[in-house]
Amino acid sequence: MSPEIRVSAAVVTDGAGRALVVRKRGTDLFQQPGGKPDPGETALEAVVRELVEETGIIADAASFTVLGEYRDTAANEPGHIVVADAFALVVSPVDAVAGAEIAELRWIGEHDLDATPLAPLSRNQLLPLAWR
Repeated sequence: MSPEIRVSAAVVTDGAGRALVVRKRGTDLFQQPGGKPDPGETALEAVVRELVEETGIIADAASFTVLGEYRDTAANEPGHIVVADAFALVVSPVDAVAGAEIAELRWIGEHDLDATPLAPLSRNQLLPLAWR
């Protein structure tokens, strides 16, 4: 059985039907904003913190909707499975800025999926939730 990496992930969408994805420095694939919870931090607290650190988007914890737990092949840790506690957040058109370890961010629509290099968890599990 492959080792697991636990993360919190934000499926952030806007009124134009776009979803926010980020690419960390030193990687090639885009994924949802988020990351590993700090010790003693809940999954929701982690996603709120990571979203601010990575994108500058500030949202109250009550603004998030629990999507559930999703798992797929880890994009940047060979031989690992990533297990994500996923949360949805709908924002008004907002200026997101790459912060922390983020090299690039993009707002993508469903028509951009084929042209965007995406982590397996994002492509297979999380982004379909953005357009359901």
